Amino acid sequence: MTMKELKMKAAVLKNPEELSIEEVSVPVPEINEIVINVKSCAICGTDVKVFHHGHKHIVFPRITGHEVSGVVSSVGKNVEEFKEGDRVAVAPAIPCGRCLYCRKGYQSMCDNLKAIGYHYDGGFAEYMRVPEDAVRNGCVNKVPDNVSFEEASLAEPLACVINGQLLSRVRLGDTVLIIGSGPIGCLHAELAINTGAAKVILADISSDRVKMAEFTGAMLVDMSKEDIKKVVIGLTGGHKADRVIVAAGAPQAQEVALELVAKRGSVNYFGGLPKEKPFINFNSNLLHYDEFFVTGTHGSSPLHNRIALDIIASGRIDVKKYISYRYPLDEIKTGLKKAEDKEGMKIVVLP
Repeated sequence: MTMKELKMKAAVLKNPEELSIEEVSVPVPEINEIVINVKSCAICGTDVKVFHHGHKHIVFPRITGHEVSGVVSSVGKNVEEFKEGDRVAVAPAIPCGRCLYCRKGYQSMCDNLKAIGYHYDGGFAEYMRVPEDAVRNGCVNKVPDNVSFEEASLAEPLACVINGQLLSRVRLGDTVLIIGSGPIGCLHAELAINTGAAKVILADISSDRVKMAEFTGAMLVDMSKEDIKKVVIGLTGGHKADRVIVAAGAPQAQEVALELVAKRGSVNYFGGLPKEKPFINFNSNLLHYDEFFVTGTHGSSPLHNRIALDIIASGRIDVKKYISYRYPLDEIKTGLKKAEDKEGMKIVVLP
């Protein structure tokens, strides 16, 4: 039997909310590609959105899933860096390596950016093809021996957090306020602590989310019970937070962040707003007089992914604590529902 005749199980999204487990052909690598046997693919909030609404870059049918790790199962004849049996994690955002922004070193801003799980089939399957640009531009990183596949699949969200904190200029001695204590907010808190922030404040309007975030070591604020403005002003002697990271897709959180940032500080809009309601009330006088900076983060580069794997391998952030549920591929719909209902932290699918 040839490779082209081999079959695998995959979660195929045929249209929004039309997801089924099917037998499809195992992908075969072109001369500059590799194929991996997927061992873990974590569910992201965007996977839930794509399930319900699709995405502008997705042509159906599509296998989604982009927080991926696995074992190299076959390699194209021109690939020398990887061999069968290598344990790898794949950064899903694929830069072209040729455009103006790639040449500047801003790979996450690539004019021709493609993504696994969107333009290409993703990791909710037993096998996944890794395109040539991903192999050539550093999207495939070998997983350290002491890092499990489940941990390695969480390198992608951590990579996005790393990008966000570099853009936010989080520094030694800073006071960092993070609004939103889901998985991303908790990763932000732990990374800021590792960076040497003097105070890390993690806030949310959900009491359950706040309680789940106790493991981070951050100062926790339940915004359903406490006035976040009073808390931050009290903790900082009136100077407010040097860095405010909004890890929630809520306009109210983005607006209040402008009132909580210190002079010459920074605000990062990490969580995006719905495309039908992307506008907020922005008091530009606050920006004018306090000379702070406002930035945003939507993804990461292959370099951030490699750094994330190194941090996980070092043990400085224990991502095992983030994994609340594990499901086989056949039960992916259950996993998506858990993620949508915000039950636990991260959910991984084990094909």
